[in-house]
Amino acid sequence: MIKRQFIIAGLLSWLIVIPHTSHAALNVFACEPEWAAIAQEIGGDKVKVNSATRPMQDPHYVQARPSLISKVRRADLLVCTGADLEEGWLPVLLRKGSNPRIQAGQAGHLMIADYVQLKEIPIRLDRSEGHMHAAGNPHFQTDPRNMLPAARVVTERLVTLDGENEQVYRDHLSSFEQRWKASLRRWGERAAPLQGQPVVVYHRSWIYLQDWLGLKEVAVLEPKPGVPPGSRYLADLLTRTQDISGLLIIHSQYQESKSINWFSDKTGAPVVVLPSTVGGTAGADSLFSWFDTIITRLLDAQDSAG
Repeated sequence: MIKRQFIIAGLLSWLIVIPHTSHAALNVFACEPEWAAIAQEIGGDKVKVNSATRPMQDPHYVQARPSLISKVRRADLLVCTGADLEEGWLPVLLRKGSNPRIQAGQAGHLMIADYVQLKEIPIRLDRSEGHMHAAGNPHFQTDPRNMLPAARVVTERLVTLDGENEQVYRDHLSSFEQRWKASLRRWGERAAPLQGQPVVVYHRSWIYLQDWLGLKEVAVLEPKPGVPPGSRYLADLLTRTQDISGLLIIHSQYQESKSINWFSDKTGAPVVVLPSTVGGTAGADSLFSWFDTIITRLLDAQDSAG
């Protein structure tokens, strides 16, 4: 008995003498895979990242599942698109998660839309015009130039929450910026033939990509945002686009394909399924390969349409 007490006392004294140097990873809850990827790039092994949405999922529609609520409760940093993209489900998660660290106004609450320039900001809101976003079009992740301000603000938030690892985060940011800027130059050179390429889109979720690559949008298959097209509307689009040569039809991996395939059959225009986020298709499992895939698919479709 005395011997056992001596051993226990020795172990306790050892634990007291040796300082506890391990640092728990910050829990990052990202609303979409692209922000999860950014957080992982900057945070490295100092963060544990979860994404609310899957690559094949429409980020407008998410259920506040118990598993997501549990992750929200543990989160130190929330990183979302903002601009009302998650308005149908994020407020519910935040309310049920009851985590004061990631509520609006806190350092742990980050909306990337607040740090980029948004397009298509409506002059007035009219729900009869379809699903409109008051702050502007929230699909800015399709322009890779927006990933740089996103990475910078994520870095600043991580530094604020975990100053002990500030240098780690800043080193990761510097590395990411160098690699990303080099990729932007490479993508720009590869995509030069796409300047002026006429495209039909299903939903106006590609306007930032179009601006970056110089694509020319000639029609939208949705008559209004979030409203499926009817036969009369599609017939009218067919008439308006029948004389345009080299047309491409682009849409996201989660959008319905019936009207898209009908329009393709009638016009002969190839359909290009573009991943709207990291992991949206095979081979697009990183931020870099995501945009590689987008450009490759557009160039391949352009060749087949020509």
